[in-house]
Amino acid sequence: MNKAQLIDAMAAGSGLTKADSKKALDALMDATTDALKGGDRVALIGFGTFSVSERGARTGRNPQTGKEIKIPAKKVVKFKAGADLADAVS
Repeated sequence: MNKAQLIDAMAAGSGLTKADSKKALDALMDATTDALKGGDRVALIGFGTFSVSERGARTGRNPQTGKEIKIPAKKVVKFKAGADLADAVS
Protein backbone atom coordinates (compact mmCIF):
# COMPACT_ATOMS: atom_id res chain seq x y z
CA MET A 1 0.00 0.00 0.00
CA ASN A 2 1.39 3.36 -0.97
CA LYS A 3 0.55 6.79 0.44
CA ALA A 4 -2.29 7.47 -2.04
CA GLN A 5 -3.90 4.11 -1.28
CA LEU A 6 -3.58 4.76 2.46
CA ILE A 7 -5.27 8.14 2.05
CA ASP A 8 -8.11 6.46 0.12
CA ALA A 9 -8.51 3.84 2.85
CA MET A 10 -8.48 6.49 5.58
CA ALA A 11 -11.14 8.52 3.75
CA ALA A 12 -13.35 5.46 3.28
CA GLY A 13 -12.97 4.34 6.89
CA SER A 14 -13.45 7.71 8.54
CA GLY A 15 -15.96 9.45 6.32
CA LEU A 16 -13.53 12.31 5.75
CA THR A 17 -12.77 13.68 2.32
CA LYS A 18 -9.56 12.58 0.62
CA ALA A 19 -8.16 16.10 1.10
CA ASP A 20 -8.88 16.02 4.84
CA SER A 21 -7.43 12.51 5.10
CA LYS A 22 -4.27 13.68 3.35
CA LYS A 23 -3.97 16.61 5.78
CA ALA A 24 -4.44 14.28 8.74
CA LEU A 25 -1.83 11.81 7.47
CA ASP A 26 0.64 14.61 6.71
CA ALA A 27 0.09 16.08 10.19
CA LEU A 28 0.71 12.65 11.77
CA MET A 29 3.90 12.16 9.77
CA ASP A 30 5.15 15.68 10.59
CA ALA A 31 4.42 15.32 14.31
CA THR A 32 6.11 11.91 14.41
CA THR A 33 9.16 13.23 12.54
CA ASP A 34 9.47 16.26 14.83
CA ALA A 35 9.19 14.11 17.96
CA LEU A 36 11.83 11.65 16.73
CA LYS A 37 14.17 14.51 15.75
CA GLY A 38 13.82 15.81 19.30
CA GLY A 39 14.83 12.45 20.74
CA ASP A 40 11.34 11.46 21.91
CA ARG A 41 9.54 8.16 21.38
CA VAL A 42 6.14 8.00 19.70
CA ALA A 43 3.95 5.30 21.26
CA LEU A 44 0.60 4.49 19.68
CA ILE A 45 -0.99 2.02 22.09
CA GLY A 46 -1.98 -1.18 20.30
CA PHE A 47 -0.25 -0.14 17.07
CA GLY A 48 3.41 0.26 17.95
CA THR A 49 6.27 2.45 19.08
CA PHE A 50 8.68 4.52 17.00
CA SER A 51 12.05 5.35 18.56
CA VAL A 52 15.51 6.55 17.56
CA SER A 53 18.54 4.38 18.18
CA GLU A 54 22.26 5.04 17.72
CA ARG A 55 24.05 2.62 15.42
CA GLY A 56 27.78 2.55 16.10
CA ALA A 57 30.54 2.84 13.54
CA ARG A 58 31.69 -0.43 12.07
CA THR A 59 33.83 -1.97 9.38
CA GLY A 60 32.12 -3.51 6.37
CA ARG A 61 33.14 -4.92 3.02
CA ASN A 62 32.48 -3.71 -0.48
CA PRO A 63 30.72 -6.72 -2.03
CA GLN A 64 32.19 -6.04 -5.49
CA THR A 65 35.83 -5.71 -4.50
CA GLY A 66 35.99 -7.30 -1.06
CA LYS A 67 37.85 -4.22 0.19
CA GLU A 68 37.15 -3.15 3.78
CA ILE A 69 35.28 0.12 4.20
CA LYS A 70 34.44 2.18 7.27
CA ILE A 71 30.73 2.68 7.91
CA PRO A 72 30.15 5.77 10.10
CA ALA A 73 27.88 5.88 13.14
CA LYS A 74 24.37 7.17 12.58
CA LYS A 75 20.93 7.43 14.11
CA VAL A 76 18.25 5.06 12.84
CA VAL A 77 14.49 4.89 13.37
CA LYS A 78 13.13 1.70 14.88
CA PHE A 79 9.54 0.48 15.01
CA LYS A 80 8.27 -2.13 17.42
CA ALA A 81 4.80 -3.46 16.68
CA GLY A 82 2.25 -3.33 19.49
CA ALA A 83 0.39 -6.39 20.74
CA ASP A 84 -2.85 -5.65 18.85
CA LEU A 85 -1.04 -5.15 15.54
CA ALA A 86 1.12 -8.24 16.03
CA ASP A 87 -1.93 -10.36 16.86
CA ALA A 88 -3.89 -9.04 13.87
CA VAL A 89 -1.06 -9.89 11.47
CA SER A 90 -0.39 -13.38 12.80
